Amino acid sequence: MAMAADLLRLSLSTEPKLSFGNGVKLRVDRFDLLRRRRFSRFYYRPRASPGFVLFNSLETRLQSQESSLQLTKQKPKYSSVLLDVNGMMCGGCVSRVKSVISSDERVDSVVVNLLTETAAIKLKQELIESETVESVAESIAQRVTDCGFTAKRRVSGLGIGENVRKWKEMLKKKDELLVKSRNRVAFAWTLVALCCGSHASHILHSLGIHIGHGTVLEALHNSYVKGGLALAALLGPGRDLLVDGLLAFKKGSPNMNSLVGFGSIAAFIISAVSLLNPRLEWDASFFDEPVMLLGFVLLGRSLEEKARITASSDMNELLSLISTQSRLMISSSDSDSSADSVLCSDAICIEVPSDDIRVGDSVLVLPGETIPVDGKVLAGRSVVDESMLTGESLPVFKEKGLTVSAGTINWDGPLRIEATSTGSNSTISKIVRMVEDAQGQEAPVQRFADAIAGPFVYSIMTLSAATFAFWYYAGSHIFPDVLLNDIAGPDGDPLLLSLKLAVDVLVVSCPCALGLATPTAILVGTSLGARQGLLIRGGDVLERLASVDHVAFDKTGTLTEGKPTVFSVASFAYDESEILQIAAAVERTATHPIATAIVKKAESLNLAFPETRGQLVEPGFGTLAEVNGCLVAVGKLEWVNEQFQIKPSPSDLMNLEHAVMHQSSSPSNYSKSAVYVGREGEGVIGAIGISDSLRYDAESTVSRLQQKRIKTILISGDREEAVATIAKTVGIGREFVNASLTPQQKSTVISTLQTAGHHIAMVGDGINDAPSLALADVGIALQTEAQETAASDAASIILLGNKLSQVVDALDLAQTTMAKVYQNLSWAVAYNAVAIPIAAGVLLPQYDFAMTPSLSGGLMALSSIFVVTNSLLLRLHGGPEKSRKNNVNKTSQMPTAPS
Repeated sequence: MAMAADLLRLSLSTEPKLSFGNGVKLRVDRFDLLRRRRFSRFYYRPRASPGFVLFNSLETRLQSQESSLQLTKQKPKYSSVLLDVNGMMCGGCVSRVKSVISSDERVDSVVVNLLTETAAIKLKQELIESETVESVAESIAQRVTDCGFTAKRRVSGLGIGENVRKWKEMLKKKDELLVKSRNRVAFAWTLVALCCGSHASHILHSLGIHIGHGTVLEALHNSYVKGGLALAALLGPGRDLLVDGLLAFKKGSPNMNSLVGFGSIAAFIISAVSLLNPRLEWDASFFDEPVMLLGFVLLGRSLEEKARITASSDMNELLSLISTQSRLMISSSDSDSSADSVLCSDAICIEVPSDDIRVGDSVLVLPGETIPVDGKVLAGRSVVDESMLTGESLPVFKEKGLTVSAGTINWDGPLRIEATSTGSNSTISKIVRMVEDAQGQEAPVQRFADAIAGPFVYSIMTLSAATFAFWYYAGSHIFPDVLLNDIAGPDGDPLLLSLKLAVDVLVVSCPCALGLATPTAILVGTSLGARQGLLIRGGDVLERLASVDHVAFDKTGTLTEGKPTVFSVASFAYDESEILQIAAAVERTATHPIATAIVKKAESLNLAFPETRGQLVEPGFGTLAEVNGCLVAVGKLEWVNEQFQIKPSPSDLMNLEHAVMHQSSSPSNYSKSAVYVGREGEGVIGAIGISDSLRYDAESTVSRLQQKRIKTILISGDREEAVATIAKTVGIGREFVNASLTPQQKSTVISTLQTAGHHIAMVGDGINDAPSLALADVGIALQTEAQETAASDAASIILLGNKLSQVVDALDLAQTTMAKVYQNLSWAVAYNAVAIPIAAGVLLPQYDFAMTPSLSGGLMALSSIFVVTNSLLLRLHGGPEKSRKNNVNKTSQMPTAPS
């Protein structure tokens, strides 16, 4: 059982010097040290530098130096609320919902997503202390509902089963709405066919085909029958659209339905008045226009809804990976649960909901089944398909001791795994949650669309009224020839001309395209990224990444494999085994890869670990502990040498370094560095040589970035010689190499480049990189074995495949996604800028060209369809051919898995 940690936070300068109560450098009486540690009464002098923590257990805790990480518990400044908002049709609706929510003084900020129909709200904590978050959320949801939308709070923290059930209900509801939409379209186009039947005989006559006018055709020519068909279209398939548009207008938030509704109703009323009151001599009977208008609009809506569902299908596939049932294995307490057999003789299997699985439980996974929880393999050998999590299409071999992730598929043999995280904490659940959050965050470019879409509907209604007034009172007199156009009817009626052009303006405008331009591309981009093993935290991240011009790499664990090994040991007076023993004792509970390498080397030599008490970990410098009653430091030479009063001569240290670094020759693609060991009363007593192999894709990744004219930088805390060797191997210029840096100094390099106006992406993997990842414009973290680290917490993008080449994949995806966003916005703005003046009759005087309301409605529908379809083309990004090439490249360079 882990002992309770007794925290001691000590502040260090850039060149750390420990200061305790008496101000003496680390040569303190060790018994006094232990006594003070027991009663937690250390004193320290605060300095602006990284901190470290002392524990009375052998458990390591790290305190970040950057406030941006906020690893210590603080009172939150904001509370978050997520609302499901139904009834939004276009960018104007989004603007209205955002305006209603933002007007509440308790709201700090809000993001509304049209495609996912959600509103993410940050509440001001100081203003809701007297109320619960739930009550505030309900009151805001009610205000939104009162404005014509249906809003309700989404409950978080549900179990897997409940989340999947809600997802399936939502999917079923969308399918039902799609079926209902198709039925409306079929009804509407039946009416269109009947309404246009009267024109069929004229078309056939013009083609030389003469048919007699029977009873049916005569009836279809009748104006009262046409009026009946128009009324049926308004009250039948168009009823929901009209009611929604009128209610939205009544509540002060007119939308796309309002424009279509006003156009259709205006055309019907004028036609009805003209028919029922012939003394007015309006001759303005055009009942076929509202029928055809509604037919085109409903068809466009149906196709658009289908495209939206397709756009979110990647998220549906992610959700489908969540297994709601698990096979819990229970064996008697007398049996050996760590045995190599998958099934114990006395074990029984019970199928239980995955929510009931707890950490430490044994779960059986049969071939072909989805692994329900994150865990470690206890027994069995198989290959696992991790493609939906990492983007890697090749199956991954798994055996005892290796980790598996929830959502991956077991292929070959049965596996018995020990659950390490379950339910909403599993990898796939976190991915789904992060992708949902990402799709709820708008890219800054979306603000441009929102600024236009907000007043768009009112502007169009005003422009429509101005169009009617101009052509009726002035235009038909200034340009009398326009009355000869078919749009003015057989008698050249200015009223008919003015009304049709006004209706054209109402229905040809398309705020939907503006509202869909950004969120559809962001939705497809983030979902596609998740399928490729790129976990992107929001549309704003994609926009920042697309503009990056510098990429900074850490060395250890980023350009290198992060799996260092000990290749040599040297000492002034001790055997290799003694140096390894005391170093491994100090590093036994540390999590840094170098510490792991030292411990593994000692274990491989069957060395016994001496007694260790207490541990001090300082990220970027080293580790300190008491071994067999003496204080021992393991880490960088300068840091270790600084801890003790006895210091070897520079020549002795140079000889020690030469001895440890030249005991063996490693290939050029290996990084070599030295870790020094010092002991109280003796100073530096030895050094351990560490080597780490270069990642197979490091050189190609740097080359691909440079081909994109992106400058690559190497920043590392390792010694200059080791960093320079790796930089030369991968192709990073000497002027872009920074070595022997502390975490603070890494951040300084990033901030200096940002001050110069550059956009920086930082790639790292460890706690030392966390401040730089948080500071950079885009932080990119490599995730190892599906574990959360300080680096992944601080990063904007997580590379689930743990492949460096994914940095370029993420950059390509960001640039392609933002290109689609700009294409969509350009189309939406250009379409409205061109179509609205044409609909208003700007070409009528000179070119005798004018739209009909039905044509305008068709163009409006096609505009929205174009935006969604263009975003769906993103799914072609990184297709099968690209994946095949990557896999062939990787297979050719990496060893095959055991069979």
